Amino acid sequence: MSDTTAPHARPARITAAALLTALEGVVIAGFGLVSLVMLFTGDPDGMTQALTMALTVLALSVLPLLAARGLWLRRRWSRGPSMITQLLALPVGWQMAQNGGAWTAGGALIGVIAFAVLVCVVNPTATEALGIGPRDA
Repeated sequence: MSDTTAPHARPARITAAALLTALEGVVIAGFGLVSLVMLFTGDPDGMTQALTMALTVLALSVLPLLAARGLWLRRRWSRGPSMITQLLALPVGWQMAQNGGAWTAGGALIGVIAFAVLVCVVNPTATEALGIGPRDA
């Protein structure tokens, strides 16, 4: 039996969704870490507000990172958090794309990645691999 038909093989769509979701989580965490570093190296308008924003962004990075790990391990629960992350990313990408210049490219990239992950996780092959779709008796 080949690896692609083995009962425990991870479908390519799940692999792609896991990697893209992990990438999103790493980027969000990176933004939070940069914000935290800038808090101590720069001169923020409000220390409490800047710290709260940095810690909030770091906390928000946990959702896609956990979802990515769950997708990689083919855990049923991981599809929901991944979809929530993508549904939140779509309007963020749209808003960024409205600002012109490099923001347009960044927003478009966020939108394309979010759409790609959504397509991957709702695909019947992926849902079945996660134990969500119908199974053969």
